[in-house]
Amino acid sequence: MLYWAVVFLIIAIIAALFGFGLITAAAVGIAKILFVIFLILFVLSLLAGRRRGRG
Repeated sequence: MLYWAVVFLIIAIIAALFGFGLITAAAVGIAKILFVIFLILFVLSLLAGRRRGRG
């Protein structure tokens, strides 16, 4: 998922260089959403791993 967030961020940067406003806004929005989802899943997996490690 982090891979896709980076891909959409790169698409947004390239689109911004060429002046495609709508594509840039959409790609940045998708990248932000994917990055937040990735962070939430990462934190949840860390907490689950800590819980399992104590048992």
